[in-house]
Formats: sequence, C-alpha cells, structure tokens
Amino acid sequence: MLCESVNWADVRKEIVKILDDDKYKDSSYEGATPGPLLLRLAWHSAGTFCKQTATGGSNGATMRFEPEVSWGANAGLKLAQDMLEPVKKKFPAVSYSDLWIFAACVAVEEMGGAKVPFVAGRTDKPSGKECPLWDGPTCKDGRLPSADMGSPDKTAAHLRLIFNRMGFNDQEIVALSGAHGLGACHTDRSGYWGPWTRAPTTVSNEYYRELLENTWTVKTTHKGQQWKGPLQFEDPTGDLMMLPSDIVLIQDKAFRKYVELYAKDDAKFQKDFAQVVGKLFSLGVQETKRFGFF
Repeated sequence: MLCESVNWADVRKEIVKILDDDKYKDSSYEGATPGPLLLRLAWHSAGTFCKQTATGGSNGATMRFEPEVSWGANAGLKLAQDMLEPVKKKFPAVSYSDLWIFAACVAVEEMGGAKVPFVAGRTDKPSGKECPLWDGPTCKDGRLPSADMGSPDKTAAHLRLIFNRMGFNDQEIVALSGAHGLGACHTDRSGYWGPWTRAPTTVSNEYYRELLENTWTVKTTHKGQQWKGPLQFEDPTGDLMMLPSDIVLIQDKAFRKYVELYAKDDAKFQKDFAQVVGKLFSLGVQETKRFGFF
C-alpha cells in the first residue's frame, strides 16, 4: 500500500505548522487556532458511520463531494479541507481519509489532550455517489447530530439514535460531547454563536464544569441587539454558550451522571476522551486494511 512508505513524523511536522499559524483568526473568540476545526472535520467524517449497514465512517473522505460537503452540519469544513490540501500535495501517498484523521489526532495532542491512537490504511472514494445516505426519522440532512429537536426528550432521543447507530453508549456520548469544550459556534455557519468555555483551544473537562457550575438561560440579545438566531443558552456574562443538545446532558438523568463524573475528574475524562475519539475515528475502516500505530 502507498501509505506504507509515508514518514508520519514528517506529516505531523507539517500539520503542527498549520496549528501554529498565528495568522489564523476566529470571529467568535480570541486566541484561536485551527485545532478545533481540524478535529471537527475528522469528527464529522467519521460520524457518518452506521454499524447496521456498515456504511459511512472515516474511510472514503466523501465530504470532498456533494451532497455531503453541503450538509448543514458541515458548514465551514471546506476551510479545514483547504488548510490540509498543501500537506496532501506534499505527501501524495497519504489518502485524504488518513490525513483528516491524523490531523485531528495531532490537533488533540497539541491542544493538551491524551494521545489518540491512529492507524493508517484508509482509502479515498472517487465521487459523491459514495456519500452516505440517511433516511432516519429525526435527521433529514445527513447522518450527523442536530443541536435541537424541539424539546429535551426529543433531543436526548435524537442523540441516542445518532450515536447508538454508530455503536456508542450513553457514557461514550457524554465523553464525545467533551469536544464541545473546543472552538466555538458561528452565526454564518450553524446559526449559533460563541464558545462553550473560556479555554477553547485546550482539551480539558472545563465543558462539564461549566455545564454544572454556571447558570444557563435562554439567549435573547447579542451585542446589544435582539438575538434572532436559533434557541441557545448563555451564561450571565453572555460570553459563553450552550446548545440545547448540551443542556440536555444535565437534564437527562442517565447522561447527567457522566457529566458529573467528568466534571470531578479531568484525568478520567482525558483517558476516556482519547479512547472514544480513537473508536470514532476507526469507524468504517476494515481491520484487514489497517496497519501500524503511530
């Protein structure tokens, strides 16, 4: 296989250069790095997996094509793809599928997280005809989770539908949700606005602490004007936000116990987060096509 000849240490160096680019800016928070965006690219690529049909997942990099690249949940991710294009050109033996996942693994580590296991061997699919389809009752636009289904009960059920389809249980759903501690929402992408924490470029349990220790009310204004975006929550300062799918993690008793667990124990979160992200990134990759841990 072509990727057997790849020097992944050299690939990593190029990704770190992207992560360290001080010219990168984010309209929602100061001190931004591309790390959260690269993690989201890999997350949304792998998060299309369906264990029942064995379709979707991190193998194929079908987000390069329509209709997947234009799914609402993927708004803004073409930017992440473009950032990695020079790396792909420098290392043509690396598939887009492997590059997206490897870049996210590097980003997690560079943002202070535990090492996420990476196994090379993914291959790229040739066209949008390979984009995963999903006709489920709660997700009309692709296979990725929605931020709000209209009520806490429906939103909780939706999260379980989407994540159970991939093979994740309640604890894993909560652990994966810790990725929301990174980066921010943008009105020109999702319609939502703001970061979840005050450390949006550091992997930590701060997301869970904010959920439990802060006060969250429905957002009604933004920068002195009436808020016209979708339903979201804000803290008393208006600087931080939570989505309905975040708040439901403390409204649903089964989810909440894991929020409480991770809020108290950052080391436990770091360990579980790396493990479950590694599981996510392996979805859709046949064992016979994999080799080598990096």
